[in-house]
Amino acid sequence: MEEGIIDKFQKQREALNQLVMEYAGQGTKRFYSLDSQAYREGALPRKTKELLGLVASFVLRCDDCIKYHIIRCFEEGVNDQELEEALFIGLVVGGTITIPHQRRAIQAWNELKHKDK
Repeated sequence: MEEGIIDKFQKQREALNQLVMEYAGQGTKRFYSLDSQAYREGALPRKTKELLGLVASFVLRCDDCIKYHIIRCFEEGVNDQELEEALFIGLVVGGTITIPHQRRAIQAWNELKHKDK
């Protein structure tokens, strides 16, 4: 069975993060820590924060970030309708230039949903 886009992404992300950390100074390490802390449970639940991260990444058109937040949204129990509404907000804010990113986001979501079937 061919490796999917999610598995490839996760392997590459892990390997590259390890490489970055070999070179990372205090500022980079602090930023990575801050990024992780921002998505912890707080006044907003993690699920909401991941949807916010997804929309921001979608509008900024960062495919790696979109994949990461798609995975996290899936892990946090986002459903199809919540995902579609979040991506629609991103589409309204970002315009038609985000459509290719929407396609890839839905492809990743679909792969996650059907991974173990």
